[in-house]
Amino acid sequence: MVQNLWDSSKAAALTPGLDELVYRSNLLGADRRVCNWGGGNTSSKTIEKDFRGRDVEVMWVKGSGSDLATMKAGNFTGLRMDDIRPLFEREEMSDEEMVAYLANCMIDAKHPRASIETLLHAFLPFKHVDHTHPDAIISLCCADNGKEIAREIYGGRFVWVPYIRPGFTLSKMIAEGVLANPEAELVLMEKHGLVTWGDTPEACYAKTIAIINEAERYIGAKIQAQAAEGRVFGGRQAEPLPAEQRKQIAAAVMPLVRGLASSDKPVIVTFDDEADVLEFAGSQDAAQLSQIGAACPDHLVHTKVVPLFVDWTPNADDIDGLKNKLKDGIAAYKEQYQAYFERNKQADDVMFDAAPRVILIPGLGMLNTGKSWSNSKLSGALYHRAVAVMKGATALGRFVSLSENESYNVEYWPLELYKLSLAPAEAEFSRKIAFITGGAGGIGSETARRLVLEGAHVVLADLNLEGAQKVAAEINAKYGENRALAVKMDVTQEEQVAAAYAETALAYGGVDIIVNNAGLATSSPFTETSLKEWNLNISVLGTGYFLVAREAFKLMKEQNTGGSMVFIGSKNSVYAGKNVTAYSSAKALEAHLARCIAAEGGEIGIRVNTILPDAILQGSAIWNSGWRNERAAAYGIEPDQLEEYYRKRTTLLVNIYPRDIAEGVAFFASSKAAKTTGCMLTIDGGVPAAFVR
Repeated sequence: MVQNLWDSSKAAALTPGLDELVYRSNLLGADRRVCNWGGGNTSSKTIEKDFRGRDVEVMWVKGSGSDLATMKAGNFTGLRMDDIRPLFEREEMSDEEMVAYLANCMIDAKHPRASIETLLHAFLPFKHVDHTHPDAIISLCCADNGKEIAREIYGGRFVWVPYIRPGFTLSKMIAEGVLANPEAELVLMEKHGLVTWGDTPEACYAKTIAIINEAERYIGAKIQAQAAEGRVFGGRQAEPLPAEQRKQIAAAVMPLVRGLASSDKPVIVTFDDEADVLEFAGSQDAAQLSQIGAACPDHLVHTKVVPLFVDWTPNADDIDGLKNKLKDGIAAYKEQYQAYFERNKQADDVMFDAAPRVILIPGLGMLNTGKSWSNSKLSGALYHRAVAVMKGATALGRFVSLSENESYNVEYWPLELYKLSLAPAEAEFSRKIAFITGGAGGIGSETARRLVLEGAHVVLADLNLEGAQKVAAEINAKYGENRALAVKMDVTQEEQVAAAYAETALAYGGVDIIVNNAGLATSSPFTETSLKEWNLNISVLGTGYFLVAREAFKLMKEQNTGGSMVFIGSKNSVYAGKNVTAYSSAKALEAHLARCIAAEGGEIGIRVNTILPDAILQGSAIWNSGWRNERAAAYGIEPDQLEEYYRKRTTLLVNIYPRDIAEGVAFFASSKAAKTTGCMLTIDGGVPAAFVR
């Protein structure tokens, strides 16, 4: 059952009017069983003072592109009711006319564009109106016998309207239906949703919840009866694999899926194995039921009309078989989507990417694709709602959806696409995933911040997990959930490196950029350099860089979308200094390793470049260790004099900071360096002894 969340004490503290509407809207959006992300709309009619101080009736309605759960006062639009009411006398009005007309009704031109369904609210003679997409109601509205079942639940208290795309005609049809039925308490919109109303904000909200729960009780009893007989979705066909196996298989196939689903632009891929998805994907009816169509028009832009259903028999030993099924399935899906577009397109339509947004795999769960982690998860969240709707609709009768042409007209509807245009513009590293070793340190953390600034998702790999988590938390707080992921990894341990990439694949689908940055440094005269010291440097700076790059190379090859590797070398990669034999030799190894990988990776679009920094003391764990004292002793100065000593030895008389190296990484990883590989870039202020030659 859906809970009534109204808190009278909180509501009493609100300023009457718009603040109450915000509160009511947020409560409705808080439960996704009530309203989809970005979907639904609410309104309140109030009396406001106009610019001349006169009382005018104003309807506040949700602005286009906002979400009920999080919207604030600034996300609502105020419109003069005296300007809108005359429209009810008209016989027809196009979408373009409606949008232009409503723009002239706004009390403030700075308000967002009014909701597509503004006239639905305006034409109803009630002070407060809610339009929502509850699972239970849409189950009813997407059942072939839904209207008959509605009579059993609501008697004569409802108005049923056939499916028509939102706009003037539907709004007028709803108002006329309500006016013709004095007993009406709700409107059921076929294949779409619910409309309710009330005299006060609380009464309106309470009515919405009560109406939903009437349907919830009826449908819940039907589902329970089916479950008792093992008939939900036709019964189970495939058992879910054990949880750990599901994760391992998903991590193994997601880079392939990411590559296949990335046409002109990369996508982020996420994994979902919640119980409801496993139940549906493994059911007898899923293959057929999933292809009927969307459960709600609001889903279409994010989920497309149908998901890709992969006909695979769950078997942990058959990953290659699953990969082949995915290759064939995604290729066929793209062909079918292209044909769907060609059958329905209008003159100026431009086709979206043809890859699936939702992929269902029996025994495994669901993969989702999107331009970002949050966008991909949104596709998944909406499909959870679709599963709930199909479960309810098939408990009542037969699940039905929009026709192909109706679906297309929603997916490519200019008013719906306008919402997408409100999203921030994509940046250089949007859709890209960067894996940074030494992510908790000065260079690693600054590089993460720099790449995220331009849209990247970043993985911070470090032995210091707590430090990496702190950086990730800072990034996520600023840029949004799951833009950064912290993983614990020792670069010298092959199993840990492989596991970190598997975790990365499971989180985002793959990797596009690696920054080989983890490091250490030791200093001692050559004759005092122990084998232990030598092996330590070679292990971390040589073997570690090799393992990190090799595993990334495998993953990038699987994606088949190219990639960029940036090695953080050192001035010592090319300069033979005193008392640093082990460190300098390992750093020289890094530089040549990068060139070798560049030579082999070029034909598949993998670029490998090296940055040679020098003397970065800020935020460095290395320089806060004995290395500072050792280098100061080598130069015959005090440790606190090192920074000034290094500045003076540069030709530019500057100090080098982590952000300077981050800029170099951003350049090499960007499209600006798309034709550069096997290159070494010095960022050291100009140390003549280290000039590359």
